[in-house]
Amino acid sequence: MRASAKVVSWSILICMFLASQLPCRLIAAETMPKLDFAGSVTWLGQVPILVAVEKGFFKDEGLDVNVQVILSSSDRIRAVTSGSVAFSNLGRSTVISEMARGNDSFFYFANVDDSPGSEGCWARAGFQSFSDLKGRKIAANTSAEVTMDGLLQRAGMSMQDVQFVNLSPNEMALALGRGDVDAACVWQPLLDNLKKAAPDGTLLGTDADTETYRRFGTMSSPDILIISRKLVEEHPDQARRLATAILRGADYVIANPEAAAAAVAHLFRQPPEVVLAGIRNFKYYGSKGWREHIDKHTEQMQFLSLWLHRNKKIASAPDVKQWEKTSFVPE
Repeated sequence: MRASAKVVSWSILICMFLASQLPCRLIAAETMPKLDFAGSVTWLGQVPILVAVEKGFFKDEGLDVNVQVILSSSDRIRAVTSGSVAFSNLGRSTVISEMARGNDSFFYFANVDDSPGSEGCWARAGFQSFSDLKGRKIAANTSAEVTMDGLLQRAGMSMQDVQFVNLSPNEMALALGRGDVDAACVWQPLLDNLKKAAPDGTLLGTDADTETYRRFGTMSSPDILIISRKLVEEHPDQARRLATAILRGADYVIANPEAAAAAVAHLFRQPPEVVLAGIRNFKYYGSKGWREHIDKHTEQMQFLSLWLHRNKKIASAPDVKQWEKTSFVPE
């Protein structure tokens, strides 16, 4: 008998012997399926999954899940595609772009975080509205560009009325402070950096002031959870247990924000009270009303798909529902 087989056999015997005292998931850690998560430790949308890791919810489901810190959404989806991780939580603009390229290595299955109102546009002193910015330079990037476009439409304007500058989010505060751009659009906590760079400036609006929010109640491009298609098709039970632990993590954050902040604060390298303040500015979604919630987000993703195509960000607008798979998610 091979060593690994002996480990499993002894684990089963121990489990049977102690059945009245211990749960029968006493399987050696090395026999657990390894299903790593690609996520960021700079964005509080990841908290439900990080809580599930820190609180042992994945282990309770017999899964070995570790966090691979990957900051870029495009790098995260590549990690899922390559098979180096099993799932990720990332911005849906990137996901839709991969759909448009025909990448069928993943499914999307849930949304557990959103933060409408945390992405906005800040103008330096002398500009009180978008109409004041006609012909001027405005910086934005990825989802914040969608927010900028929505705010321009609300002002009766379009992207053609301004000079759009595609600038890295980390460069925006410096550019705004030097006057290289007259306004910038970005998400928190970087939005606060814009305010510090141009303290006499004006908040022109947030994503909560756009048509996207009016129709769907979401950010312009919220996170979406994706999972390896191969995992779902070859090991649906593992996918089900993964989804169970994720939703349990989200439920825990909703019910116990203070304990959740304490559990993950070390990952964000921030005091628990700072993380807690950030958590309170987010909306988290768990098992309650799960089906209706993902249906709403599928509609929003299709709306965003059409926007990306109309604005020449992608070559074609994919039917996003072809990438939806929820049969393994517990009802």
